[in-house]
Amino acid sequence: MFSRRSGIAALLLVLVSVGLAPSAQATDTSRHVVSIARARTLPPDTVVTLEGVATTPSGAFESSFFDKGFAIQDHSAGIYVSVAVDLHVSPGARVHATGTLADSFGLRILVPADPAAVHVHGKGAAIDPRKVRTGAVGEDTEGLLVSVVARITSAPESDLPFGFKFLVDDGSGELTIFVNTQTGIDLSGLAVGQTVRVTGFSSQFDTHYEIDPRFPADITRPHC
Repeated sequence: MFSRRSGIAALLLVLVSVGLAPSAQATDTSRHVVSIARARTLPPDTVVTLEGVATTPSGAFESSFFDKGFAIQDHSAGIYVSVAVDLHVSPGARVHATGTLADSFGLRILVPADPAAVHVHGKGAAIDPRKVRTGAVGEDTEGLLVSVVARITSAPESDLPFGFKFLVDDGSGELTIFVNTQTGIDLSGLAVGQTVRVTGFSSQFDTHYEIDPRFPADITRPHC
């Protein structure tokens, strides 16, 4: 059994420049919007400005992420934005954010220095979840809104106070579904052998990948 995050704050680094001019790359990525896909290729501690559409509600993953952040996605990729206060971001909101890239137990995140560096302005284009196989959830999907249809291979079990988890497999590889307590998702009716459709944030914790559903409608039993 894996243990959950001990806290994002322990991994966040504050960049301080003393008497040094910023590099050309730092100036470019911090002042001008870059694609999320490009940002994901840059090293930790790089300051970037990103723009995308929110795919998760702010604070939905607080019990295991230890913040009130949310995910955003553009035409190229997705990323989690880590903030300490609830900015009341809902899926579909257009977000403009400047922050420092960091890794939280393998998950690439954007950490704004201040909530004021995050601007929510209007609605963006609808983001449809990418349909993937369970065995394909990995680095290539990390940060995206994804959906799988698979059989439950391990019944829901407690990982409190962080949340609950269960395993699914569509024949391509077993995958962890991690349900944070803030989502209010009831798992009591789920059992081994049932087929479920799960939609959520394609995440990573330590050496394994997972899907984190956002709300009850993200776990359904499709008619076969």
